[in-house]
Amino acid sequence: MWIPREEWIKTLPQTVVASCVLLLDPDGRVLLLRYGPGTPMSGRWWLPGGMLDHGEDPWAAARRETSEETGLELADVPRLIGTDHRVDVEKTGPVIDYFFHGGVHTGERPVRLSDEHDRHAFLHLAELRDTPLAAGLHTLTALHAAARSGTTVYLREGRPL
Repeated sequence: MWIPREEWIKTLPQTVVASCVLLLDPDGRVLLLRYGPGTPMSGRWWLPGGMLDHGEDPWAAARRETSEETGLELADVPRLIGTDHRVDVEKTGPVIDYFFHGGVHTGERPVRLSDEHDRHAFLHLAELRDTPLAAGLHTLTALHAAARSGTTVYLREGRPL
């Protein structure tokens, strides 16, 4: 049965879209930021990134969020290393994450944190076993492998399929 477009649009799923960036140092360590006090993920570590603004594309959001959260500017050409679909995140409903490789940070420009974060560190994956992360270590492991090998990984609930 046909319904008017305005009614059909109301039946479409509502999904949050986010973009994150995996930046490495010359030793292959991952840049992680710790959410500061008073933030929803306080004390947890994760990649630079965040939600898309209305009408913003994932790569533009990744570049904007990285600049806002670290003071670092990314190259103009995106390299997608993964996507993730999570059914429900913190009771917001479905989330689709885009992950981009931000290249190698040589330290020429220092990381300058936003008010949202209180610490940053370049860490090896093996150092993260007891670190409180905003998502799973299996997610970072899959993304790190994709970045290092030049491949792309599809994740569901943070795990490669």
